[in-house]
Amino acid sequence: MAEILTTKEMADYLRLHEITICKYASEGVIPAIRIGRVWRFDKEEIDNWIRESWTKRKGTKKTKSRKSGK
Repeated sequence: MAEILTTKEMADYLRLHEITICKYASEGVIPAIRIGRVWRFDKEEIDNWIRESWTKRKGTKKTKSRKSGK
């Protein structure tokens, strides 16, 4: 059975403000479904989204070159 989270639960889970969660949901940044006037989040989908985002970020991570002090 899917674990469905409220906006407040998602904000606590991601350590973001509830307004930020709603903004990201409405912009399609995070996977969510709107039921009436409220957003709901499938925890498994969120975990997959985090994992995919993390993998993409690690794959495109750039290293800074150091300038020589000469």
